[in-house]
Amino acid sequence: MPEFPNIILYAIPFFIISMGLELYVSIKENKKSYETKDAVTSIAMGLGNVFLGFINKALILFAFMLIYENFRLFTIPFAWWSFILLSFADDFSYYWFHRISHENRLFWASHVVHHSSKHYNLSTALRQTWSGGFYSFIFWLWLPLIGFHPGMILLQMSVSLLYQFWIHTEAIDKMPKWFEAVMNTPSHHRVHHGSNPLYLDRNHAGIFIIWDKLFGTFQPEVKNEKVVYGLVSNIKTYNPLKVAFHEWMAMGKDVFSGKKSLRDRAKYIVKPPGWKHDGTGKVSNDLRKEWRESVGSIQPARAEKARSGGSAELSNKI
Repeated sequence: MPEFPNIILYAIPFFIISMGLELYVSIKENKKSYETKDAVTSIAMGLGNVFLGFINKALILFAFMLIYENFRLFTIPFAWWSFILLSFADDFSYYWFHRISHENRLFWASHVVHHSSKHYNLSTALRQTWSGGFYSFIFWLWLPLIGFHPGMILLQMSVSLLYQFWIHTEAIDKMPKWFEAVMNTPSHHRVHHGSNPLYLDRNHAGIFIIWDKLFGTFQPEVKNEKVVYGLVSNIKTYNPLKVAFHEWMAMGKDVFSGKKSLRDRAKYIVKPPGWKHDGTGKVSNDLRKEWRESVGSIQPARAEKARSGGSAELSNKI
């Protein structure tokens, strides 16, 4: 087996230089893309993720090797074509991991960290979970089963993470149309970080946006609907410990407090964020439905505006 480098560690200087350039551009263009406390928190979360990565990657490698050595169905060689296949297989796994992380509260408890900033810049890409790495790898277990070597898988997972760094920016508006059609881009990923009802739980892609288009979760960025970053209910803290574990605490409170059936307690773990056993909660689909109904009620006025020279872009997207 070839020895693959830890490309994330090698990329750290690139991360720092890129953030410096983005900050320079934002200051020059008088954009408030960065806030000091927010950026420091994101960097702290990233450093914690790297440190814990030495532990959870040992767990992941053990699980992958266990399956590869004892249960693999085929043996896929180290070849150029196998890395092409792996890039799509890994991204397919990432799509479903990412999508479930928005639709299942157990996975959301760790993934919410990445969405907790109200700013969108390259430092936001570093705002990573401290807990998700210990169990999210289950979405990749089928890869060693079909014959991809664990070393190849870990390398491709790092490539995916590295790719997703550059798309966390407002400095790039749109890429060429052919690129936007196939690849994940800053525009597509801005939508993913939006708390607007139109944008909630959309564009889960890692590298290839084709999965969202295939499975019905794609939403283009609409000029008339500016992205509002952050959570539906923001946490209002820069404390890394609170950022890392606030949703775990909230989920635990919902599971163990109050009078509710065992079935309902379990549902607080597997149901989407926002679900409540008494029916008072609202998940993203509920919020999107309410938004569409409210926009639909004013469509005649918008249509008239469009006829008089206004834009009907938003109307065409709902």
